[in-house]
Amino acid sequence: MIINLSSSPPASSSSSSASCLSRLASSKAPISEFPLRSKSQISKSSLHCSFSSLRLFKNGGRRKRFKLQAIGGLDFGGFEGAQSVLEAAGVLTAIIIVHESGHFLAAYLQGIHVSKFAVGFGPILAKFNSKNVEYSIRAFPLGGFVGFPDNDPDSDIPPDDKNLLKNRPIFDRVLVISAGVIANIVFAYVIIFTQVLSVGLPVQEAFPGVLVPDVRPFSAASRDGIIPGDVILGVNGIELGKTGPNLVSEVVDVIKNSPKRSVLLKIGRGKQNVDVYVTPDMNTDGTGRIGVQLTPNYKLSKVSPRNIFEVFSFSGREFWGLTYNVLDSLKQTFLNFSQTASKVSGPVAIIAVGAEVAKSNIDGLYQFAALLNLNLAVINLLPLPALDGGSLALILIEAARGGRKLPLELEQRIMSSGIMFVIILGLFLLVRDTLNLDFIKDLL
Repeated sequence: MIINLSSSPPASSSSSSASCLSRLASSKAPISEFPLRSKSQISKSSLHCSFSSLRLFKNGGRRKRFKLQAIGGLDFGGFEGAQSVLEAAGVLTAIIIVHESGHFLAAYLQGIHVSKFAVGFGPILAKFNSKNVEYSIRAFPLGGFVGFPDNDPDSDIPPDDKNLLKNRPIFDRVLVISAGVIANIVFAYVIIFTQVLSVGLPVQEAFPGVLVPDVRPFSAASRDGIIPGDVILGVNGIELGKTGPNLVSEVVDVIKNSPKRSVLLKIGRGKQNVDVYVTPDMNTDGTGRIGVQLTPNYKLSKVSPRNIFEVFSFSGREFWGLTYNVLDSLKQTFLNFSQTASKVSGPVAIIAVGAEVAKSNIDGLYQFAALLNLNLAVINLLPLPALDGGSLALILIEAARGGRKLPLELEQRIMSSGIMFVIILGLFLLVRDTLNLDFIKDLL
């Protein structure tokens, strides 16, 4: 979500916390189905947290999912309230801090030298030093890194010190690099557990069609008679099914492909069905938009655990269900990359969706946070440069070579190429997603 814009690139032991190359598909709480009851020359080594983009992996699968669609061409809608934006940004910042704290604690508790702990990237806004560690807050808040003095020419630590990260045994380094992922997994479970314990767990019943919970004023939908609470039952004479993870996408695709052309929507309104012709406005990219928010048509309720055993049971089932969907959606993303590449989204879109969730209800915010943690953990394990998984792959290669490391220059070249990719991708997504925001479109 945030790219690394710091002045010193990470060394070969660096690892990004998450370059989640994926589609931001939805943010609303996935609901469990429980039965209702009565550099070139690198100077510093760092572990970097760098979100370039993120998909909330929820394709549905065997479990039904309540999804709030946030797709370019429709209403992002999440920047209308400053409080909800701050809440979403706060969730992301907390997740980053948890990830970096995992790296930091795993190193600190093993006696490994740590030089920096930063929240954010770029210029330092505030800092203090404690026990030879610089703690700082930087200008770009949605990211962070843990720095090590391994290759720092200004460090007073001898290069052969056994407590430099690069000089520690393979297992110790693996633990430090993987600790961020572990911290996010644990945090995800804690979030779900807290939700179950405090507000219960949402359950859902699916109904036909796609719900329209909000209509943007002066939009095509508003002009043509769509009102909040309508249910889209059919498009251009084709009935929508009762359930399925792709219902919202089906409606969105028709609208995006029909700029300035009339689209017939069969609308359920109260006890009546009416036909409404809507003519989508044209976006700057040539796609259509009508200015509505769409969600699957579910009726929600809650189930509260009766005892501590049910708290653990509900939490475990929901945690593994979310994990399954994250893994399954990651697989589907790679298998269908040509279709999903255009839907890669960056920090602006993520915050927009998170803000929308924050405005809706506390349940969505809980699960938004849990999904971000799980996505961060899973994507970080991919064996790609600039990810934790890339650093772990280099260590495994070292182990397979009988403890002989790859040449330092080669490692730095590999990791630097990964960081550069993240920077370029992140900048692209940042600009694109900003231009896709509705209020920006209105200004253009």
